[in-house]
Amino acid sequence: MTLSGLSIIQDFVKTLPLKPGVYRMISKEGKVLYVGKAKSLKNRVTSYTHLEGLSVRLKKMVHLTHSMEFVLTQSESEALILEATLIKKFQPPYNVLLKDDKAYPYLLLTGGDLPSRLTVYRGAVQKQGDYFGPFASIGAVHDTFDLLVRTFKLRTCKDTVYRHRKRPCLQYYIKRCTAPCVGKISVGAYEDTVTQARQFLEGKTKDIQKVLRTQMLAASQDLDFEQAALYRDQIQSLNKIQEEQGVRVDGLEETDVMTLVKDQGIAAVQVFFYRHGWNYGNQSYFPSHDPHDDASVILEKFVMQFYLNKPIPKEILTNIPLGQDVRDALGEKAQRKVVISVPERGDKKGLITMALHNTQESLARHLAHQSSQTILLEGVQKLFALETSPERIEVYDNSHTQGTMPYGAMVVATPQGFDKKSYRTFSIKNQKQEALIYGGDDYAMMEEVLTRRFSNNDLPLPDLVLLDGGKGHLSIGADVFKKLDVTVPVVAISKGIDRNAGREIFHQVGKEPFQLETTDPILYYLQRLRDEAHRFAIGTHRRGRSQNMMQSSFQKIDGIGPKRRRALLEHFGSFKEIQNASIQELQKVEGISLKIATHLYHFFHQGHGDS
Repeated sequence: MTLSGLSIIQDFVKTLPLKPGVYRMISKEGKVLYVGKAKSLKNRVTSYTHLEGLSVRLKKMVHLTHSMEFVLTQSESEALILEATLIKKFQPPYNVLLKDDKAYPYLLLTGGDLPSRLTVYRGAVQKQGDYFGPFASIGAVHDTFDLLVRTFKLRTCKDTVYRHRKRPCLQYYIKRCTAPCVGKISVGAYEDTVTQARQFLEGKTKDIQKVLRTQMLAASQDLDFEQAALYRDQIQSLNKIQEEQGVRVDGLEETDVMTLVKDQGIAAVQVFFYRHGWNYGNQSYFPSHDPHDDASVILEKFVMQFYLNKPIPKEILTNIPLGQDVRDALGEKAQRKVVISVPERGDKKGLITMALHNTQESLARHLAHQSSQTILLEGVQKLFALETSPERIEVYDNSHTQGTMPYGAMVVATPQGFDKKSYRTFSIKNQKQEALIYGGDDYAMMEEVLTRRFSNNDLPLPDLVLLDGGKGHLSIGADVFKKLDVTVPVVAISKGIDRNAGREIFHQVGKEPFQLETTDPILYYLQRLRDEAHRFAIGTHRRGRSQNMMQSSFQKIDGIGPKRRRALLEHFGSFKEIQNASIQELQKVEGISLKIATHLYHFFHQGHGDS
């Protein structure tokens, strides 16, 4: 091994302080290889100069290091937060990586001047009201949402719809809303119901049921049997919710339960959300890491990255002890105390045991899937005579309507499955060819898509390119790669006789076209890749066509002439931003009154915007 990387690190060590901070190892190409934190930068970086104590993977990282960057911090906890932030930003290949940036859904009881509305909310906590969550999945939050609507009959309509309602909507007639919009229930009575729903979400179920039983008894004594039956139904619905939610665990007002299991060099993490004693669901994660990383190191990095873009609960239960620096860092970020513990007895120990069982099951399924994926990819390698088992396969397809609104689409498959964050769409720009405009020249489209994609040096090269098409598409792909001096295996897959699935024909440079047995699992795998590209291309085309139709209709809206259209575009910057604007935001544009803003908002959200 050349000592160039080692020499560079040794030079940096000479000037480093014995202070906490964060360091970055950078390759010759400027790519961040690794982000680390240290209580003492000098001592930590010095450890990389003792090659005999490093794993083969870390020796390779040292070899690739061309430069380093350092940031001094006030404390180790500050360094831990900065490290997680930079890992999230740069996605270094030698770090533990959590590929998760989604926002979890919440239930929101809105505030403001109108009667509260129950809605599902995803995103930053900004709107006025009471938030309950997070829920682990959109399915979990919708299940609770539906049960609450049936039990408490809260309004779910948007404020603009509520303000303009003249008579009850369908929700009232199917007994899922009490219609406060048209006075079918008094404001006071409706707010009492909202209070009950809020109390239920806060775990105060016994208090609500006690009140409902008292009200049911009073209604019966007054011979108001219809009202008594309504209270009875509410009590039964609450019992049903409790049964479906499971047993409440007292003392878990705001608790996340995290368990990590590692096997065969792969780690699985399960996160359970408990709020006010209720289980709001769980989610599985498989962070990428060095197979030799210790479980405690993986969990520490996971926790720090997980809470970068999520609310930090008051309590976190784990099956592996975490250091005081993690507690300090999360407490500093949350600006309050965060309790992290490994329970040894009681209900909390039971939760860890249950979560561990789920994690083990999840990891077993993942390993089985990985094993089958490995076998399939090794089959693809053998089938197309690739040098290695493919880690990244890119699949291309085009979609258009008789040449109009043409789009190209790229999907990416990895050993972990489809990598949807890496998908790309291409709006076809080449309008010089008559065939493209009038007939839909698929070859010209594919040529443009591949040229644009492989001229982009920011994206990694795939191990295999699959084109949805035949011999002509293969020729186009080979020509583009030759012009761009790109060496990537390319295969075209065309439908067989009568376009029957299972009779696909494969085209590869230097080979005669061939088919696979209809029962070959590798054929099924390649069909899935092709079908995913086709689905994505069709969806992209339809969205583009819908957007184009809406923009055309926008030109014809009553009261929105060229001057107002120009003012709207200048104010918002794009047509999409106009679509997403609220009535209040639209009103801020010069020449847009409340009436016009309301009309425009309804156009986007109730008329053409739903097509």
